[in-house]
Amino acid sequence: MKNFQIAAMAALVAGAVLAPFSAQAQQNGVTRTDLQRHDLSAPEREAIQVRVDLAPGVAFGKHTHPGEEVIYVLEGQLEYQIEDKPPVTLKAGDVLFIPAGTVHSARNPGNVNGSELATYIVEKGEPLLTLVK
Repeated sequence: MKNFQIAAMAALVAGAVLAPFSAQAQQNGVTRTDLQRHDLSAPEREAIQVRVDLAPGVAFGKHTHPGEEVIYVLEGQLEYQIEDKPPVTLKAGDVLFIPAGTVHSARNPGNVNGSELATYIVEKGEPLLTLVK
């Protein structure tokens, strides 16, 4: 019984910690799956990994992160608009680095699902994602 109580408490804590991150950026055609989150040796910094899936033709609007984002495209193709630079389209196996606080957006220009592994190196306690108008 004690093991069950410990497991139940761990599940509640994990849900309370991860729920704000998955709820922040869900929209139709966009799925964010939180994979892991760990404190770093650098003070007040943490690493967060998220799988982001975009359905064909779906876009995720302009936003920023409170730290660096390192992207690895897992499948399909994704187009990224970083600030006012020309858009760049990446395919499975391609990578992209987005500096902290940089306004960017993403869309799936293809006709199959597009997926990325996003690794964030961010300030602890800050919202992982802030939408920009």
